[in-house]
Amino acid sequence: MEKSSLTALARELMVSAKTKNSGRSARTVYGGHERILRQTVVALTAGSSLDEHDNPGEATVQVLSGRIVLKTDGVEWEGSPGDHLVVPLARHSVDALEDSAFLLTVAKP
Repeated sequence: MEKSSLTALARELMVSAKTKNSGRSARTVYGGHERILRQTVVALTAGSSLDEHDNPGEATVQVLSGRIVLKTDGVEWEGSPGDHLVVPLARHSVDALEDSAFLLTVAKP
């Protein structure tokens, strides 16, 4: 069994994101390319984003801190700490309204 603090990791990744031109930083905490399930903590500085991209499988976002907007096909969902968003099976993007961190969970078919 493994235990880790997502809160501490989110803080660490935010420090890293603030030093990068992209305004983002991420680390996979479970799984990876060789597994079906992958969980990654992503930190985005205010105003930065994950540009529109395809969904590689079923995915959810759990907001750990800050506020984000998940967008697809003209529809937007805002998320704040504690919110759980189901990522649509379509091209989508994520924008950070303020310094934010979230847990991205993806299950690839």
